[in-house]
Amino acid sequence: MRKVIIASHHKMASGLKNTIEFIAGEQPTLTAIDAYMDNKPLDNLLEPLFSKKRDEDEIIIFTDLKAGSVNQGFIKYVSQLHVHLLTGMSLPLILPVVLSPSDAYLDDETIQRYIDDARKEIVYMNTELMKVIADDDDE
Repeated sequence: MRKVIIASHHKMASGLKNTIEFIAGEQPTLTAIDAYMDNKPLDNLLEPLFSKKRDEDEIIIFTDLKAGSVNQGFIKYVSQLHVHLLTGMSLPLILPVVLSPSDAYLDDETIQRYIDDARKEIVYMNTELMKVIADDDDE
């Protein structure tokens, strides 16, 4: 079974989960972790998620900041079978994972393609619009 975890400082994770479910419908295997909301150590939130993991389970984790404490909290779980940790989370990155068929494990190439596609969504629109205007002027 594939499980997707979105984890962030404060409420970013639950906001992304709500947005994903608005677009894609209810996602029972999607978990949001809003870290540091109640002064509990992050390990207290993570340990129960991984103590129940079976070898055949796949867990895809998205975190907010590469050097952040939330991402660092997941590092020790990456050595487990079928656990993938991605940071710099965004809607264009998480949505294709959530919508991908879960009857097979995601391979490294597919995950990298999702990352590459999500990067293409980061655009400085001022410059992009100027290109469109310039193209219109050329015609």
